[in-house]
This record gives sequence, C-alpha cells and structure tokens, in this order.
Amino acid sequence: MNQGVLDWIALVLVLIGTVNWGLVALLSFDLVDVIFGSISWLTTIIYVLVALSGIWVFVKAIKK
Repeated sequence: MNQGVLDWIALVLVLIGTVNWGLVALLSFDLVDVIFGSISWLTTIIYVLVALSGIWVFVKAIKK
C-alpha cells in the first residue's frame, strides 16, 4: 500500500475520532455508538483503528 494513502486514511480516522470525542464531551452524544450501536464488536474495532491512527499520525509528526 502506498504510504501516502495510509497517511491519508489515518488522518481521516483521527478526524472522525476527534469529532466523536468532541460530541461526547460537549453533548454526551457518541456518534459511532449511534451508527453501529447494536454491533458492539464493530464499534470496538472502529475505536481501535482510531487509536492506532492517532499513534500513526503522532509518530509521523515527530519524525518530521
């Protein structure tokens, strides 16, 4: 996979996580849970992917 594409995907997932946690903090509204609420394992996978993406973006930022 092209590294630029992986960076883009990670950034999009980080932005999704940022919006979701902002909604949780401000409105007690978990958008990921609303969209995938009845499928808890899928919600967990999404949260893990967002977390890994955050680590990826952080590491890439430190290397620059």
